[in-house]
Amino acid sequence: MTMTAMQACSTIQHHRGDAIVVTTMGAMNTLDKISNNALNVACVPLMGGAASLGLGLALARPERPVLVLDGDASLLMELGGLVSVAQAAPPNFAHFVLNNSTQFAGLGNLETPGAKTVDFAGMAKSAGYQATHRITDADDFEHRIAAILAGPQPAFVELIIESDPPVLGADKPSVEMTDQRFTRMGDELRRIRATLVEA
Repeated sequence: MTMTAMQACSTIQHHRGDAIVVTTMGAMNTLDKISNNALNVACVPLMGGAASLGLGLALARPERPVLVLDGDASLLMELGGLVSVAQAAPPNFAHFVLNNSTQFAGLGNLETPGAKTVDFAGMAKSAGYQATHRITDADDFEHRIAAILAGPQPAFVELIIESDPPVLGADKPSVEMTDQRFTRMGDELRRIRATLVEA
């Protein structure tokens, strides 16, 4: 069996508990369809910064789990985030990378550089993450996620997922992005702060 972004995000959503969840790109679009939790924050337009944003939240709120839902192309933009997370070693941090070997998944579907050779879990292990995993099957992920979240952290989980078919092309032009797309991260971080103050 394989795994889709929806299956991966649904499993994480089901097991998140009271965690803050940081998303980017494809994971953001998928989680938006199934969760409007006040502790969700989209790391857009800070492309590649999901791990670093999640790290700051994990260090600021050590009593609360932080889950980062990253993408392979996004992570490649800021690989230094792996080292920063490993050095800080927050014990409340799980980093999930939805690896579909595709940039702009569901849009133009360009192959991610190094798609055939990059070992993200190996990179995270070398950087110093306390636990690393590579999972290719939705049922296996469902079976293992509770132990991963209860295990040593920071944890890194590379999830191999299918790529969505492109929706852009010569006969399917792109639509203009709204201003909300670019103010969303700040708006959601303020919402998280307000939610945690009230908690």
